[in-house]
Amino acid sequence: MRFLRARPRALLRLAGWSVLEAGQTFLLGYALARALDDGFLSGRAAVGLGWLAVAGAGALVGAYGTGRVYRAVAELVEPLRDRLVTRVVGRGVREGHGGALSGLTQQVEIARDTFAGLVMVSRSFLFTSAGALAGLFALAPPLLLVVLPPLAAGVGLFAATLRPLARRQEEFLAADEALAERLGAVCPGLRDVSAAGAEERIAANLAEAADAELRAARSLARWGVTRVVCLALGGHMPVVLLLAGAPWLLAHGTTPGALVGALAYVTQSLLPALSGLIHGLGTSGSRLTVVLRRLAPPGEPAGSPGEPADRPHALPSPRPAAPADVTPPQPAAPALSLTSVTFAFGPASAPVVDDVSLELPAGGHLAVVGPSGSGKSTLAGLVAGLLEPGRGEVRVGGRPAAEAAGWRVLVPQEAYVFSGTLAENLAYLRADPVPRDEMVAAAEAVGLAPLLEGVGGTQGVVDPAALSAGERQLIALTRAYLSHAPLTLLDEATCHLDPEAEERAERAFAGRPGGTLVVVAHRISSARRAERVLVMDGPRSAYGTHAQVLRRSALYRELVGRWEPSSQPALALRDADGVDAVAGPGLAGDGRHVVAYGPVGQVQAAGDLRDGGTLGREG
Repeated sequence: MRFLRARPRALLRLAGWSVLEAGQTFLLGYALARALDDGFLSGRAAVGLGWLAVAGAGALVGAYGTGRVYRAVAELVEPLRDRLVTRVVGRGVREGHGGALSGLTQQVEIARDTFAGLVMVSRSFLFTSAGALAGLFALAPPLLLVVLPPLAAGVGLFAATLRPLARRQEEFLAADEALAERLGAVCPGLRDVSAAGAEERIAANLAEAADAELRAARSLARWGVTRVVCLALGGHMPVVLLLAGAPWLLAHGTTPGALVGALAYVTQSLLPALSGLIHGLGTSGSRLTVVLRRLAPPGEPAGSPGEPADRPHALPSPRPAAPADVTPPQPAAPALSLTSVTFAFGPASAPVVDDVSLELPAGGHLAVVGPSGSGKSTLAGLVAGLLEPGRGEVRVGGRPAAEAAGWRVLVPQEAYVFSGTLAENLAYLRADPVPRDEMVAAAEAVGLAPLLEGVGGTQGVVDPAALSAGERQLIALTRAYLSHAPLTLLDEATCHLDPEAEERAERAFAGRPGGTLVVVAHRISSARRAERVLVMDGPRSAYGTHAQVLRRSALYRELVGRWEPSSQPALALRDADGVDAVAGPGLAGDGRHVVAYGPVGQVQAAGDLRDGGTLGREG
């Protein structure tokens, strides 16, 4: 309505051309009544034919006005579309919003077409009703006493049901999307579901979503019945009343022609216009309401598109509630937000993190890439609350990072494992007892199952010195997976895993129910898997999807180019990306490791890897 009030000239042009349609409607019943009363019933056929000709001329004039109406509607619809496109593109560029492409290609067009249809049906009902009611009054005022009350009752009842109907429509769409998302997460992991013996749990999880959609569909259908009642009351009831009250009307001065004209007004004008209004607003209006809420960015009056509270997972282990002393963040708050964050290790030092801003919604998946020393690990420390920014703000779940200890878990490159049982290591971040089945499911999801079997189960004793670096990382990853923290920070926490194991672990965290993942990546394949990418490049940092950052960041194009198959080194390395940044656990270093962040053949800096030794013995 604010949008319409801001365009009075377009509305006046639309109303002006619509008056011709109102005149056509007026002539439809009035000319028919005069043709009968003054012409055919009076034995003057020429007069009757003349009035019918007047009605035909009115139809031609109304058709001309209808053609001009479409041009006036375009003056309203196209600015709305431009405004929505600007909003969606701005969101995608500034925030890297994952739904920007869908919003631009589908939802904006749905809003445009639906809005145009609503303007047409609303305008048609308004002016058609005005013409018909004026005609009824001109023919015989008692006709209004028969037609107007049921028409007003039907329209009033329909107006009262619009808001509940829109809510039911949105609930049904949300339930349908939730079921589709769960099925999309489960179907690729059916083999793992069977391997973990989680069929019943998955079936119960999906049945709950299916039941929710069924309840929403039934509720929507029940409210949809009210549209039939409104149409029967406002459109069909006047016909019944005119026929039933014909003797009374004729006895009180209503002519036969006027009675026939009134029936023409109701059946040929009011009933079609009311039917178009009810079906247009009842269905398309609800759809427009939902689409506009999803397209509106947070903080605007139209509402904001909601992010799902959790993301279904192919191996959903039971997740107990968060600790009682931690207040959950508000649903609308992003899982992670950085606002102009800058950090330097000293007053005279150049910023390591320079004016970085981003928002990551709940359930999001972010990869942080960049050359060595670009501030990737520093950024992880800022998000984890280990460091304080010199300028700007870091918020986790809507609260300052320093106050969100229960809402993020950091897994560093050097995994911490202590002597004891595997269960003690895995449950280290949990205050409540962890069921064995949940541990086994988490181990299967992350890729720890072989070690779990090798040590004799969850009660098997582990010796940190006897484990490879990759095995220690898998234990730390599974421990983080079992934690209650919604936000997981992997600071090169998979660098000692081969690409297949790394992918499995990252996908497990990306699909964890209610989980949000931030990966400080050492392979570009991690960035390709992520929904969003942050390239750390000083003041030239870039944030967005893989394709967006590829266009905007020369550094990212360079990093990606070094990992393409065309740039494989002479040595046959095992990494599917073409570069094996770190040899697998237990293999000897070759002394000249190829790295992703330097020219091919560059020697890895001392301290990052221990050349010439067995990586499985690294501490």
